[in-house]
Amino acid sequence: MRHLSDALPTDTRRHSTGMTAAHSPQSCVSRLLIADDRARTRRALRAVLAMQPGIELIGEAADGEEAITAVERLRPDVVILDIRMPRLDGIAATRHIKTRWPEIRVIAHSLAEELRADALAAGADAFVPKGAPVHELLAALGDQTGGQTADTDASPPSQYS
Repeated sequence: MRHLSDALPTDTRRHSTGMTAAHSPQSCVSRLLIADDRARTRRALRAVLAMQPGIELIGEAADGEEAITAVERLRPDVVILDIRMPRLDGIAATRHIKTRWPEIRVIAHSLAEELRADALAAGADAFVPKGAPVHELLAALGDQTGGQTADTDASPPSQYS
């Protein structure tokens, strides 16, 4: 498991403010974990999200098993989770995360749009296709209503996938 702060340039690192896993839900900072088997996708997401106010990138995982281990250790507020990953896919990982830690938001992130309903049925709070415009991913990250999906049907692709 790699920590994102180790991979970010010094000027873009976010420093912990001393919050623990039991930090206040009123906090304006969302602690984020990225889980995707493609290093290129993780790097792209990291680059896009590192500069967003209110988001603290705390870790990443390359498969569903690593994601669950990272969630247990880091207790993020939000997990961006690829659906198709080795060892344990994102749907099974979502089900496990939401069963054990229902307060953690899971955003399913995949090229496999045909798995949207499966991801949501497993407990994902949102589904954002890879390649959707960045504002749709940010909207899903900021959506605190739960159960909503980003509207991505008429959107052009972006460069972060």
